[in-house]
Amino acid sequence: MCNTSSWLKFIPMVHTEDIESIKRRIVELQVEHRDLDQIIAMLTAQPGFDQLQIRRLKKRKLQIKDSITLLQIQLEPDIPA
Repeated sequence: MCNTSSWLKFIPMVHTEDIESIKRRIVELQVEHRDLDQIIAMLTAQPGFDQLQIRRLKKRKLQIKDSITLLQIQLEPDIPA
């Protein structure tokens, strides 16, 4: 049987203020991600769109998605069963 306190020391303690800050940042990034999606759709619908600009926007969109994932992991630490 595993002693609960032995594995709890490996889980970083996140304070309530930090949790709220992380949640706010996730929402901000989700809004930016959604906005980029709309911008990309609008630009690609136009004839002769700038492919380099689209690639940059898509790269930024992926970076935002990665940031969201990392923040979500901080909110939901992996607790061994």
